[in-house]
Amino acid sequence: MKISSETALQTVITTFDVNPGTCEDLLDELRSAYDEFICDQPGFIAAGFHVNDAHTRIANYSQWRDREDFMNMLRSPEMRKRNRRINALCKSFEPVMYDLTDVYG
Repeated sequence: MKISSETALQTVITTFDVNPGTCEDLLDELRSAYDEFICDQPGFIAAGFHVNDAHTRIANYSQWRDREDFMNMLRSPEMRKRNRRINALCKSFEPVMYDLTDVYG
């Protein structure tokens, strides 16, 4: 995947605060959400996970065709149900929408 400013996509970066003991459990739940639901939603482009070395933070980077596609997925009954399970596995999580301003490399 190459980052490009030529396409106006919606970028969402979600950070999760976790305990080292629940990091892998949360990753399993997130993988399941993408494999079974999110990847099939209209407007979904791509996503990736990053875990810090202490296994206390997970960052999820995703791109969507537009803001409305992301919000429709987030508001769906299926994702609301999954988010309750995700919330139980972490201290907090916060999705934030970003606009790309510059690209290097």
